[in-house]
Amino acid sequence: MEFFRSPNVNWLGWKWYFLAFSMVFSVAGIVKMCWNWEHPVGGMRSPVPLGVDFRGGTQVDVQFSNPPDIDAIRRAIEAAGVKDAVITSFGPAANHEVLISLPEETNEAAIDTGRQEIESALQARYNNYFNPNTGVKVDVVGPTVGHQLEKQATLATIYSMLGMLIYLWFRFQLIYGVAAVVACFHDTLITVGAFALWNREISLTVIAAILTLVGYSMNDTIVVFDRIRENLRISRRERLTDLVNRSINQTLSRTVLTSGLTFLTVLALFIFGGPVLNDFSFALVVGILIGTYSSIAIAAPMLVAWQERRAGKGKPASLPAARKPKG
Repeated sequence: MEFFRSPNVNWLGWKWYFLAFSMVFSVAGIVKMCWNWEHPVGGMRSPVPLGVDFRGGTQVDVQFSNPPDIDAIRRAIEAAGVKDAVITSFGPAANHEVLISLPEETNEAAIDTGRQEIESALQARYNNYFNPNTGVKVDVVGPTVGHQLEKQATLATIYSMLGMLIYLWFRFQLIYGVAAVVACFHDTLITVGAFALWNREISLTVIAAILTLVGYSMNDTIVVFDRIRENLRISRRERLTDLVNRSINQTLSRTVLTSGLTFLTVLALFIFGGPVLNDFSFALVVGILIGTYSSIAIAAPMLVAWQERRAGKGKPASLPAARKPKG
């Protein structure tokens, strides 16, 4: 099925606009992450807000039957001896939810004590106002476990990109792998930067979404690379810029259909999935848009820039063509 019939878009003619777009969003995310690092919330230095999975501590998610009074809740908790708690409204206003977070503690006993104090204060003062169908949800993670999870999540992201680099090195050539990994890093940076800009927390489920997007972006990029390599076999003397433009246009219908349908699915999840899945679906919405964009605007132009650089030094073409089919 073709969504577009014989498109003839000069994608590489827009490369400087693409570069400017990527630079604006990348730099904005980096600046916000640096700001977060220099102005830590709750005494925790981090470039992006971290969920309880990583920072360690206690979060109590309370749903009331009536609209909650944040100031009254704060006074009740402080009266119970819980200091420096961060109390915010959470989710849609109609849900009457409040999220109570304690600052990071240095030992497991302090975390458990904080949880018990919050529960006792709420039960004593607001027991009659809890939604009986929801009650209280408490997340407790020790600081040691949180730091281990943070390290493992970072390593998982790095190892996935290295594995894809090696795979593309053997399947195509090193420059293909480098271009694809740079595009994936670009996607990850902008997605994480979006979390920093919107002050959304990075949790384990968000890391799962980011790793999913790394594979999704890589798949889109490989489709374009395969078509470039096939066209190199057929039209070796064609100017590389024209050949890459033609390859992108030939795969455009497939890209729009697959990415468009996936985007509509995650957009519905983002809008209707509720607060529990909100950050996860937000990562997917941003990542699918940026991942689709980068396969066209980042990875493919890198191949052309590399080849033009070699040609400027008088070196032969380095991009391999596909082999002729047997039989």
